[in-house]
Amino acid sequence: MRPTFRPLAVLALALGLAAGLCAGPAAAKSRIKDIVNIEGVRDNQLVGYGVVVGLNGTGDALRNNAQTKQSLENMLERSGLNVRAADLTLNTKNMAAVIVTANLPPFATPGMKFDVTVSAMGDAKSLLGGTLIMTPLAAPDGEVYGSAQGTVQTGAVSASGASGSTISKGVPTAGRIAGGVIMEKDAHFQLANMATLRLTLRNPDFTTASHVADAINARFPGSAQQQDSAVVAIRPAAGMNMVAFLGQVENLSVDVDAPAKVVIDEVAGVIVMGEAVRISTVAIQQGNLTITVKESSQVSQPTAFSRGGTTAIVPQSDVSVDEEKGKKFITLKAGASLASLVAGLNALGVTPRDMISILQSIKTAGALQAEIEVQ
Repeated sequence: MRPTFRPLAVLALALGLAAGLCAGPAAAKSRIKDIVNIEGVRDNQLVGYGVVVGLNGTGDALRNNAQTKQSLENMLERSGLNVRAADLTLNTKNMAAVIVTANLPPFATPGMKFDVTVSAMGDAKSLLGGTLIMTPLAAPDGEVYGSAQGTVQTGAVSASGASGSTISKGVPTAGRIAGGVIMEKDAHFQLANMATLRLTLRNPDFTTASHVADAINARFPGSAQQQDSAVVAIRPAAGMNMVAFLGQVENLSVDVDAPAKVVIDEVAGVIVMGEAVRISTVAIQQGNLTITVKESSQVSQPTAFSRGGTTAIVPQSDVSVDEEKGKKFITLKAGASLASLVAGLNALGVTPRDMISILQSIKTAGALQAEIEVQ
């Protein structure tokens, strides 16, 4: 028995845009700045442990969170209050232990402000309206590069009733502080003084890397060298430092190439095909066979005045077979493009799930000249 699939509501971008993609140029031009990463020019991740105070009874339960209780005791001791020696029972729920994370932007200088994310690490119910106490943020090298403080905004809503029912929208246990981090230490990355630099393609490809090197050398002879499918090494032209040179290089346009690929999301039923996909000669036929089995019961009763008869329930089975007719072979000739493939599959009237099976079968037959990536 071959099961049938109900039509899915899908975003079939490759189908809707096939004609436009194949009618356009063979390769699209892009700026170098849009397709490469520059060595050393990147964000740096910072992390720290902090405490949010001022919560309206939605913070950590101290008896369940030893780290929050210890943080409160340490904070009070730095203010001259020795709560450890006194026989006190700390039971506040107006504070919460949090992990603070931020991305240090490239070329950040001391005094620069940027955003920070605050996430509860205990059993706090909400961080809305709380205030993060000054928290040092360190990089993987252990050096502190910034300090965070400010009011937490979660953008979420939560409420609970006396009976225990709750409702929430968004995630109230995580929030952001706009401009909450102040840069304290310079990263000491001197781009202008570098003699050589590497450009890394975001989508490695030998052809594209060659185009990048050729475009740079056409403008600044001898300034670029392709090292592999992902890296192009550059050095500034005479009379220019690296910063001024990059300002000229990043706006150069190049032809971007990419391998033929078909991306399939089986869960959502999404199929995306690149314009470089080609098909060898192949014939395709698709049809649905539906077998329906209906079970019912009937009551069998003996005739009037009969002796020894009993009432019984008799099962009834109704089996029907429905095979879709009228589907003919679709033949795609050698070198068929994306438009031909899409037009052929559309002519069959297939559903996205059936189309996934057809593409995989064409690949198995050796007629699909593209890589299939299943997500």
